[in-house]
Amino acid sequence: MRRDVFQAIADPTRRAIIMLLAVGALTPNAIAEHFDSSRQAVSKHLRILTECEILTHEQQGREIHYHLNADKMKDIEKWLEQFKKLLAKRFDQLDTVLEQLKSKEK
Repeated sequence: MRRDVFQAIADPTRRAIIMLLAVGALTPNAIAEHFDSSRQAVSKHLRILTECEILTHEQQGREIHYHLNADKMKDIEKWLEQFKKLLAKRFDQLDTVLEQLKSKEK
């Protein structure tokens, strides 16, 4: 099943994993140490993040190291940029209305 980045960031645990891996690569056990949930639950989150291509993994000997694919986070940034522009436009409109109200009071 193909997932998208928005499914990945919908869960607070996955967002926390992303923040951990923003600092550097970690093994699944090292990631699991930061959470109260089971190792299997963390593995499920890692699988979802990998399916969404937010994480990549690399085999190093007997260990797997997960890395953040920061380029994939740009999809989220592009989507949010639309709302930033919309909100900026609305605030500009609000400024105009407030200025008109102030000028009517004088």
